[in-house]
Order: sequence, then C-alpha cells, then structure tokens
Amino acid sequence: MTRFKKENKDIAEVMALFNKAIFDYHLIEDGDKILIGLSGGKDSLALLELMAKRSRIIKPSFTIEAAHVGIANIGYRTDTGYLKSVCESYGVGFTYAETSYEMGTDPRKSPCFLCSWNRRKQLFTIAQEHGCNKIALGHHMDDIIETLYMNMMFQGAFSTMPPILRMRKFPLAVIRPLCLIPERLLADMAALRGFKPQDKSCPYEHSSHRAAIKGLLREMERLNPEMRHNIWGSMTNVQAEMLPPKVK
Repeated sequence: MTRFKKENKDIAEVMALFNKAIFDYHLIEDGDKILIGLSGGKDSLALLELMAKRSRIIKPSFTIEAAHVGIANIGYRTDTGYLKSVCESYGVGFTYAETSYEMGTDPRKSPCFLCSWNRRKQLFTIAQEHGCNKIALGHHMDDIIETLYMNMMFQGAFSTMPPILRMRKFPLAVIRPLCLIPERLLADMAALRGFKPQDKSCPYEHSSHRAAIKGLLREMERLNPEMRHNIWGSMTNVQAEMLPPKVK
C-alpha cells in the first residue's frame, strides 16, 4: 500500500510540473499540431505519454505526431519497432527518418553539437511535411541548467534552452514541456512505467562536456539540495545593477 501511494505521488508530481510549464510559459494553444521528437530515452517517452494524455483534454485543443531521427554514422541503434508500438498504444502517428553528419565540417563544433543539430534539422523537415507548427523536445530541468553552465564556461554567455523558442528561419516554435521537471522524477517514472532502455553505445557519451557538468552539479547538490530550484530562479532574477556594465 505504501509503495502504491509513492508511485501515485511520483506520477502526480510529474504531471503537476508538466501542466505548470504548459500554463506558465504558454507552450500549447488551441489548434496546435505538435511533433514530438522521440529519441527513445526515458525523457522523450515520458513526454510522449504526458502529451498524449493532455491532448485528450478539451482545452487547449491540439494534436500530436511523433518522429525518431537516427544518425547513420553513430554506433548506437534504437529499437524503432518498440517506439512505434508505444506510439500506437496512444494513437499517435510515428515517423522514422535517418540522417548523418561529417565530423570535419567545422572543427570548432563538438560531435554532440553536430549530431544534435543534424537531428534537429531533420525534425524541422518532418514537422513541415506533417503541417506541424511546434516541435516538443524532452529536455528537463537538469538539461537546461547544464546548458546554462556550459554556455557560461565555454561561450562566456548567460543563456540556455528556453521553455519556448520561436524559430527565425522556420514557421515553427520549439517547446520544452518537461522544463520544470528534475531528471530524478523522470527516472522514477521510467522505472514505474517499465520503459524499455535503448542501446546507448555512442562513443562520445561519457567524454562530453555535458557529462562533466552533470558531475559538477552532483557535487553542488551535496552543498545545497535545493540548488536546482535556486539556479532556475536565478535565471529570471537577474540583478543587473549588481553586475559589471557592458563595455561598448
């Protein structure tokens, strides 16, 4: 009985944070057709479930599709049959596409950046082909905080992935409905739901800057368990008068 209550509590917390993000950041509007970027990981599978259930509520009225983009020259392979079956269980259409990238195109860009960017471009194409006006990605709170630190450390910029980003070159907006959800809650949800783990044999997975930043954040959490929420709040509590002025 205690375990059952905990399971309900964990899922209820995920759903509450998901709904809060939708309303706080105006991520979904009536008439939207949204393409879900389905990587196959726990985060995108949680996003699929939450979006599918939310689409059955009258307001706002929206429809969803899902797509998985594979990279031909990276070692790992996703079980697309499994992803398609999960989509079908929610009545969601599934598209698979494949692309690739050349490592030598820009030596300043990391393999992770090039892989992500090429996947994203393919998602833009699929979204336009299906008449979608938004793309939903499974980035959670930890992803966004990690990106903030990466941008500060390696680009000298105080920026990250926003909950909603309207594209300049495409008639599309990218939304991140999991933005208020810590990764640990999504891991709990994946365990409760029994999401099938995908093969993660990417040669760059453990040597990327993001992997190092994850470790740094774990150390910071030991100092203050509330640090994620405080860092999130700091992004909208910028006290410009207490910062160096911009030098022209």
